[in-house]
Amino acid sequence: MNEMYSIAGKVAIISGAGGVLGGSVAKSFVKEGCNVVALDIRQEQLDSRVQELKAIGGGDVMGLICNVLDIDSLKAMRDKVIEKWGKIDILINIAGGNMPGATLRPDQPIFDMKIEDWQKVTNLNMNGTVYPSIVIGEQMAKQKKGAIVNISSMAALQAMTNVPGYSAAKSAVTNFTRWLAMDMALKYGDGIRVNSVAPGFFIGDQNRAVLINPDGSLTERSHHVIANTPMRRFGDINELNGAIQFLCSDAASFITGVNLPIDGGFCMFSGV
Repeated sequence: MNEMYSIAGKVAIISGAGGVLGGSVAKSFVKEGCNVVALDIRQEQLDSRVQELKAIGGGDVMGLICNVLDIDSLKAMRDKVIEKWGKIDILINIAGGNMPGATLRPDQPIFDMKIEDWQKVTNLNMNGTVYPSIVIGEQMAKQKKGAIVNISSMAALQAMTNVPGYSAAKSAVTNFTRWLAMDMALKYGDGIRVNSVAPGFFIGDQNRAVLINPDGSLTERSHHVIANTPMRRFGDINELNGAIQFLCSDAASFITGVNLPIDGGFCMFSGV
């Protein structure tokens, strides 16, 4: 690999590493020789993921239970990483998700939405990005070097039916990404970069029920998605890895504050 795209020897913290997306990125980074700190709040998923990552070879692996909504938990995690490696090069904020109570049926008014679930979804996706960025960003400010990548969404770029809580939270993530990119560059120099990616439609555990019928056929929502994706398919989760690695590498040294769509053309297509 061209050296400027390399992440070998870097130390990357990945939240939500026990999940599908976090696991995919973690595996890709370990294969590239990056030292990965896998975070999750679920012990069983974390243990399984760490075992899987260590079997790959390449970079070193550390698994830590961490609550991304708890500042003290984040600081304790940060201190353990610094004690082991003395630096933190990369933070990838992947922990997040949606829940049924903050998602509406096509015929359901927003007035029926469960406010407590709205609060949980917006808290997890927004503050689950903001809090780690503050705690790890403080270390990067001391180093005057580091890369943060957040996970936005197509729902932050276009109004989408049925997902008000998730849409609001991811819109906040996109805005915070831009704000933090500006603030870090102005106060700590050009060595710290903050970007986000906006995944298009990928079939995973969280959205399978709304995209795939029990018999395996596509739902009506899926047909709308495919019709508005010029590549005429869903993405493969592994197709996010290269873009994220690029944003973490020296090849992106003059890129900060961007929200990169990885969507097969969905966000730019008029449908005509």
